[in-house]
Amino acid sequence: MYLLGIPTARGWLPRPVRRTVGTMTQLRVHHSPGLRSWLGLVVILGPVLLVSMDGSILFLAMPRISQALTPTADQALWILDVYGFAVGSLLIAFGNLGDRYGRLKLLLIGATVFGAGSAGAAFAPGPELLIVCRAVMGVAGATLLPSALAVLSELFPEPRLRARAIGIFAAAFAAGFAVGPIVGGALLERFWWGSVFLVNLPVIAMFVAVAPVLLGEVRETRHGRVDRLSLVTSAGGLLLTVYGLKRVAAQGVSVPPVVAMAFGAASLVWFARRQRHLDHPLIDFSLFRDRVFTIAVITGLLPLAAWSVAAYLTGVYLQSVLGLTVLHAALLALPGAVVLTVTCVVTPMAVGRFGKRAALIVCHFSIAAGVVLLLPTTTTGGVGWYVASTALAGVGFGISFSVVADTAVAAVPAERAGAAGAIAETSNEIGNALGIALLGSLATMVFRLQGPGLAPALDETLQLPGLAPAAARDAKAAFVTGLHTVAVVAGLLHAVLGAVALRWLRATGGPRR
Repeated sequence: MYLLGIPTARGWLPRPVRRTVGTMTQLRVHHSPGLRSWLGLVVILGPVLLVSMDGSILFLAMPRISQALTPTADQALWILDVYGFAVGSLLIAFGNLGDRYGRLKLLLIGATVFGAGSAGAAFAPGPELLIVCRAVMGVAGATLLPSALAVLSELFPEPRLRARAIGIFAAAFAAGFAVGPIVGGALLERFWWGSVFLVNLPVIAMFVAVAPVLLGEVRETRHGRVDRLSLVTSAGGLLLTVYGLKRVAAQGVSVPPVVAMAFGAASLVWFARRQRHLDHPLIDFSLFRDRVFTIAVITGLLPLAAWSVAAYLTGVYLQSVLGLTVLHAALLALPGAVVLTVTCVVTPMAVGRFGKRAALIVCHFSIAAGVVLLLPTTTTGGVGWYVASTALAGVGFGISFSVVADTAVAAVPAERAGAAGAIAETSNEIGNALGIALLGSLATMVFRLQGPGLAPALDETLQLPGLAPAAARDAKAAFVTGLHTVAVVAGLLHAVLGAVALRWLRATGGPRR
């Protein structure tokens, strides 16, 4: 099998790559990548951009979806974060499956399923089917990221060009998160809410048509089997725990959600203990003995949690509290997205001059300061504070996207770099989902306690027929109180982690290379 080639006077000269024969992996000499390799990179970036963008594209779309489908408060949170949980829970498992059965094959299957899930979500008649379709999209998304990165590494075997290509890959992934709400807002200004899902279909169709021509199969046979019991307990434990937290936040303490949380927590503990005795664990928890690695992984998780919940809550705030149009809200998010993307690009140069220690510390303190700038917002104004908040916090979010995986990998021995990189990627996806699940549930609980008590969420309350103006004002004030509570909690968490990084990284002398 040949993968891509190099241009000659008579056309393309095939470039032999790694091929699998039986149980042996043969390595052939690679030539420098040509135009076809760079075209392959462009093709790969399509689904990567979609996977990251779909983690955030609904943040400005939720008020419109709430009007159309009238989900309950916990259903609205599931619509937002079941996608991230599915991606994060299965990322490592599908990476292992791709190694065994072929990365390109998994990419094509995942892209096809992702397109089918997008089409189903666009025409979902109710919140239940929309949640199911979002979960299907998350499962498919988990197949795309690790396989795309493996194929990318095969396209660019020369280390310098591979580093440049991976940098482009990371920037595209970060840009997808940043522009997702903006793309969603622009689509909703002209089309119905399902358009935020249908936008995926042209990209998926292009990828399925072109990928078999430009990309070649990549397969490894040295990896052990996927432990199915670990996969089930990790995903089930996460979902049960989050389900219990959401039900308690939306409806108060009762027996079913408490039991669900207990079973979920027990499953996660059992999962962690089981990994210690497996030859090929899904997560190698022994890596967390290294302080630098631990801080890097938390830096992958916590900023994504703060970013996702802040983007969701401020999207509702701008539209449902201040009454802005979805396009106006999208334009206000643009400065923060630009800052985030530019920071992703310039961070590697800054790290080369000032070091990763300084980057990690600046990351957490800038996010802490940024989310605290949401505190002066009120029910009648706060647009300027919102823009300033997203711009300042965008610096920290951009640093997090840029340095987490590299810092985590550099902190461990070379033979464990693959496991470290997989954990770092998983922390991003789980953080994106946990932000909505945990901090979003906190905002829901504050609204339930402080609001008029007519409905468990702001949009549900505002849609009630014959709602009194005083009740509407009380509902908006309760939502803003919940937003402020989340901002304080997120700010404190990042300030504490910044202080811990300041102490721990000084004590260890910085990340080891």
